[in-house]
Amino acid sequence: MSRADARPARAAGFASAAFALLLAALIFGAAVGETRIPFDTVVKTIANRLWHGGHVLDPIDEGIVWNYRLSRAVVAAACGAALAVSGAVLQSLLRNPLADPYLLGISAGASSGAVAVAILGLGGGLLSLPLGALAGALLAFALVSGLAVLAGRGPAAIILAGIASSQLFNALTSFVVTKSATADQARGIMFWLLGNLSGVRWPDAGLAVPVALAGLAVCILHARSLDAFAFGPASAAALGIPVRRVRAVLIGATALMTAVMVSIVGSIGFVGLVIPHAARLVVGVRHGALLPASALIGALFMIAADVLSRTVIPGQVLPIGVMTALVGAPAFALILIHRPVANGGAR
Repeated sequence: MSRADARPARAAGFASAAFALLLAALIFGAAVGETRIPFDTVVKTIANRLWHGGHVLDPIDEGIVWNYRLSRAVVAAACGAALAVSGAVLQSLLRNPLADPYLLGISAGASSGAVAVAILGLGGGLLSLPLGALAGALLAFALVSGLAVLAGRGPAAIILAGIASSQLFNALTSFVVTKSATADQARGIMFWLLGNLSGVRWPDAGLAVPVALAGLAVCILHARSLDAFAFGPASAAALGIPVRRVRAVLIGATALMTAVMVSIVGSIGFVGLVIPHAARLVVGVRHGALLPASALIGALFMIAADVLSRTVIPGQVLPIGVMTALVGAPAFALILIHRPVANGGAR
């Protein structure tokens, strides 16, 4: 078999292994919790719900698995994949290893937009929570881009502008919550802003999964363009890449994915920063492999973080953003020590 003929078979093998690993993680996420449920009960529940398997199960166990844990695990996987891919794309476009939706203020802007719709009724009922989050995310990135252009085009200017944007939108969110929210609203929103999967159900999965898959597909279609961006926009243009169009499409895709995930689970840090660097250690810097690997590792990481958030303290559920930070910060420190990251992780 020639090398060209072997590539599709190798890709199919990797895709099958990734799907099996993700399915096993979803089953694990549905089985593990304060009340442990056998793995075969999870499998039988899925068979009953999807294919009318006819297995006789405890209605309580079946309800916990299907209505609570499995939907939660699916949303966690979609969120982790979307944020990780967004981080990988932004790091390559901006040629900055610290770029991710959280540090660039996109998550904070999306949070402000969602809170403005939920509490202030912005849009007069015409804007849904995801649309409000998307508007906030795009506004935040526009602000970061404008500040970076005024201050200088270096990577440091982009990161500093992102930090300033994050602080501004976080302050706006706190101001709106403090001034206009009731005590119950304020409590719920502050918990949600730390990352909260407790209230997600299948309708949320019906939004998160298609957005994550569509965003991943758009980014993979532009994988060769992202490889070209590793040498800078001028070099990419010299190679025939329509720089402005590609940049607008990819930034729009990352902003959409971030906004939808923030509108569902709140603002979650470190996923978009740490996971792309971990994926580069495994598959290298070519985006044809990096983007799917980032999506898979991000999904697995978020499922594991969700399980830990439900089990680390008996009888209490921690915000998932707390778990991602507790795990992500030391992991990033280890990656930084053992393999210092270059611009965009591409060199």
